[in-house]
Parts: sequence; structure tokens; C-alpha cells
Amino acid sequence: MPATTHKGLPSYALFSGMLAFVGLPIYIHAPKFFVDEYGISLTAIGTALLLVRLLDFVQDPALGWFSDRLKQAKPLVVAVSGLILAAALYGLFGITAPFNPLIWFILCVAVLFTAFSLLTIMFYAQGIQKAGKIGEMGHVRLAAWRETGALIGVCVACIAPLILQAMFPKLGHPLALFSIFFAVLTVLAILAMQSEWSASVKQPKETRVPILQDKILRRLLLIAFLNAAPVAVTSSLFLFFVEYRLGAADAAGPLLLAFFLSAAASVPLWGMAARRFGAKTVLLTGMLLSVVAFGFALNLQTGQIAAFAAVCIASGAALGADMTLLPALFARRVTAISDAGGQAFGLWSFCSKATLAIAAVTMLPSLEASGFKVGQPNSQDALQMLSILYALVPCILKILAFICLFFTKLEEI
Repeated sequence: MPATTHKGLPSYALFSGMLAFVGLPIYIHAPKFFVDEYGISLTAIGTALLLVRLLDFVQDPALGWFSDRLKQAKPLVVAVSGLILAAALYGLFGITAPFNPLIWFILCVAVLFTAFSLLTIMFYAQGIQKAGKIGEMGHVRLAAWRETGALIGVCVACIAPLILQAMFPKLGHPLALFSIFFAVLTVLAILAMQSEWSASVKQPKETRVPILQDKILRRLLLIAFLNAAPVAVTSSLFLFFVEYRLGAADAAGPLLLAFFLSAAASVPLWGMAARRFGAKTVLLTGMLLSVVAFGFALNLQTGQIAAFAAVCIASGAALGADMTLLPALFARRVTAISDAGGQAFGLWSFCSKATLAIAAVTMLPSLEASGFKVGQPNSQDALQMLSILYALVPCILKILAFICLFFTKLEEI
């Protein structure tokens, strides 16, 4: 058994934090930003996100195949992709749309998603090799570092626009400043991970079992889809729920921060629990906690900010289990049956992001069809639909994920 080592793990935390840092504006801020700044309808934004996600349906598996075949070029590909990612984010928030805002949104998001996808797939595939060098429960240990870094990155992303705006009030929109700050963070993360990419440049072996021919991996991909769907739904609707259902638009930042801080704080606890009770058992417990949290959110009314803060803390803790243990279970199975980590995480990325496309094209138009209006007072029926979409739909999806995982036989890790 390899000796346990933590060498290089901080660089994984930093790189993961960088990816998570850009993930927040992609999934939460970008739709509302373009609705507010350019008056684009919710249905148009939702349809645009679906069109961009259709690209992912093709490209993520292809990017996984591509990443598995990189040799000495891997560090260079990472560096170029990181710079493209930073440039696309600045194009989204840092400049006024030079032509039709909806088309500009689609172009910027398409480029951003492609770079983000490639970096994420390469990063998680690299983690499979790194975990084998760590020692006992290497996949859980690596996941704890990686996802803690991701959650810290998200927490910083929550407060960065406010801090940057306070420090530089005359330099433009806070999200534009945010995109500049992200460019600096990207360079630091690329430099920190350089030795990790360089340490593994050999061609992968032949795949022992084709990824999609393995029954357990297919089941884990289904679970990943069902388990990511609630996060996709709530990410699409969070700002609308806080502003219109709770009547507390100014509390959105602190509530998001509470959610992600809770997730970050919970990661080491979930990891310790997994080492004692088993990853599958602990992950099922986290799923139940998520169901309870969003079930409670269903009946919240205007002004119940403290109660929703409790929901954010509980659901954030549940997210910590999802982010740490499910990828570790998946990586462990990939290690057992295949050497094609890039292909495997290309499919993983595809499943995760497909949920965002489906959420965008179903949740936002459904909300608008109920009579919901942005920037105007809304009827009780519209607000009730917002609560159903934000809380009840994620509960149902999470229960389905729980059932699938419960009946899946997995080796402990």
C-alpha cells in the first residue's frame, strides 16, 4: 500500500477553489445579471442556457477522450484553457454587450463553459491518479481537500463583489471587478498545479472495461444526475426566492455565504464519518438531511429570514456530503475497472451539467408561466409556484437519488 502523503494536496484545493469561484457567477449571477441589465425575459435566458448546454451534451465526453490522450502538452493546455476561461468571464460581466445582448450572452457562456468543462474534467481525472499515491482511503482524503478548497472558493466568491465594490467604488460594476480578480486567481492556481500535471504525462493504458458497460458506473452516473438536479434547481431560483418570496434581496449575499460556509465546515466531518461508518451510509444520511431542509423551506413566507438561514445551513451541510463522498465513490469505481479517468469524468461532467440545462429550460419558464414578474409585485399563486419549484421539486429529486443509491451495491473506500 502506498505511504500516506499530503504532498501537493494544497494545490488541488487552490485549483478547485478557482473553478468553484467562477462556477458561482455562471450558475447564479449571470442569468439575473442579464435579466436586470438588458431586460431579457426569463424564458429567453432559460432557452439560451439550454442551447449552450446542448453543446455540452456532445463536447464533455469528447473533452474527456481528448484529456486522456494528452502527454507533455497537458500543462500548456491547462494554462491556455485557464486564460480563455478568465477572458470569457470578463466578456460576460466586464464589458457592455457589443451587439445583441442575448447573442453575446450565448457566445460568452459557450466559450466559458467549454474552458470550464475541459479544466474540470482534467482536474478530476488527475485526482484519480493522485489518490492512488496518497494511501488509505486516498479518494476520500483527496476529495476532502479538493471540495474544501471548492467551498472556500465559493464562499470568497459570495463576498468578493461586495468587498471589491467597497474598495473600488468608482471602477465599475462589482461583477466586472470580480472577473478581474478571478483572472489573478486563475494565474495563481495554474502555477500551483504545474508540477502535478507534469508529474503525470504518460499515455493512459487501454481501458479494461468500457465505462458505460459497467453496471455500477452507469448507476452512479444516474445518481450523479439525480443528486445534482436539486442543486441546479435551487441555484437557478435562489436569488428570486430570496428577493420575492422572502422579501429580503439584501440578505441574498449573507445567506449564500452561510450556505457555503456550512458546506465547507461540514466536509471534514463527513470525511471522518465516512472513514468510520462507510461512505455510502454517510452519503445517504446527508441526502436525508437535504430532504428535511428543503421540505421545511416549502412553507416559508415573507420575512422569515432566520428560518431560511437555518435551511441554508442544513442544506449546505448536506451539500458537503454530496461534494465529498459521491465523487470519491465514483473515482474509486473508475480506478477498479478502467484507466480512462478523463472519459469517466467527461461523462460525470455531462450528467452534472445536464441538470443545469434542464433546470434552466423548465424552472424559469414554468415560473414565468405562473404569472411571476421580475421587478413587480407578484400574486400569491405566483409566489406559491416559486416555493414549489424551489423547495418541493428538489425534495422529490433528492428522494429519487436516495432510492437509487440505497439499492446500489458498492465497495467501501
